[in-house]
Amino acid sequence: MKKIVTLVSLVLIGLAAKAQDASQGLKGAWFVTSQFGYQQTKTADVKNTSLSVLPIVGTFVTPSVAVGAAVGYINIKADSNDGTAAKTDLIVIEPLARKYWNVAGSLYFFGQLALPVITGKEKESELKVNQVGLSLSGGFDYFVTKNFSVEFSYDLANFTSTTLDPKDGEKTTVTNFGLAHAANVDGYYNTALGGSNPNLTSPLSVGFKFLF
Repeated sequence: MKKIVTLVSLVLIGLAAKAQDASQGLKGAWFVTSQFGYQQTKTADVKNTSLSVLPIVGTFVTPSVAVGAAVGYINIKADSNDGTAAKTDLIVIEPLARKYWNVAGSLYFFGQLALPVITGKEKESELKVNQVGLSLSGGFDYFVTKNFSVEFSYDLANFTSTTLDPKDGEKTTVTNFGLAHAANVDGYYNTALGGSNPNLTSPLSVGFKFLF
């Protein structure tokens, strides 16, 4: 029994040391990842979809803290059974910071704080959209190899201020705060953007990360 306990202890110590060494090795490393998000809702005869592609580049300033920035794209589309459609194309610029915690072996949990700036317009009506937000998300990062990982993240809380500027009409500002992506949709905002959610982004994202 003592031999088994000693063996298990040595294995656990070895795993902990390996995780610590891997963590220490992240300082100064650069990473490239791209997050993909997709969301679809259907109300009566209208189907609304939101697709986001967000390439991210960053670096580890400490063994467990990384900073970076993303430049990406969001497409929002509303299709109805009568053939009418609304399409909104948006550009995203997002500085961010992450903190990593080792869960076990190659599995890490991370918290991310980001400042997304989103701008673009709805194609048919030429409605201009500008949004500034503060977003807190959490996720898991699994290292398949020392240079490649798969990550999943989910919005935990977000604050956004969105300005809608129609071609003919008055400018409208919508302020929204949501926890775990549970938020009320402003009626005008919802109609103007074809049923999109207030923070414009998808709550769940998946991505692949390369370190070098």
